[in-house]
Amino acid sequence: MGKVDDNKLSKRNALLKTAFDLFAEKGFAKTTISDIVEKAGLAKGTFYLYFKDKYDLRDKLIAYKGNRLFEETFQEMRKLNLGSFEEEICFITDYIIDRFQKQHDLLQFVAKNLSWGVFKTAFSNADFPATYEFYQHYLDALDRYRIHCQSPELMLFTMIELIGTTSYNCILLEQPVSMDEYLPYLHKTLKHIVLVFTEEK
Repeated sequence: MGKVDDNKLSKRNALLKTAFDLFAEKGFAKTTISDIVEKAGLAKGTFYLYFKDKYDLRDKLIAYKGNRLFEETFQEMRKLNLGSFEEEICFITDYIIDRFQKQHDLLQFVAKNLSWGVFKTAFSNADFPATYEFYQHYLDALDRYRIHCQSPELMLFTMIELIGTTSYNCILLEQPVSMDEYLPYLHKTLKHIVLVFTEEK
């Protein structure tokens, strides 16, 4: 990557980071494009080189933050010698939830918006290689553990939606119970989701 590309990436990431900080501090509705570029120290015209409007930035920021989260999760999982598909799913779930519990601003922004649409956009976009790698690992794991799944995307969709929604409610709102109390049930539910969607080869 040349200096020009590095500079473009640096400016784009500066806008994403600044937007995340302001959204967490002021909320999405009260944050303006002027607020973002002023705090980032960039010209307003620079914003429109990377994003159509504030909503486009928000969508790309969700994908960006989700990509970073999946990248960290995947890197940590690779250090372990897990022996089953279910163990991998539970590790991923626990790692993501632990991050959300420690970083509520990330939880408020990502978990509430951690939807299949965002994830699918990320894993099919060259701008988010970590999410693509994560998804490929998921598909490879099904084959490695000799698990047949006719709808791998649908199974992953179900798990992602469940983890995102329950994290938001149980961690931030502690409704209907705290995440510590709910987590064993979440593990069991995820294992049953795998059973519903798969069968051994």
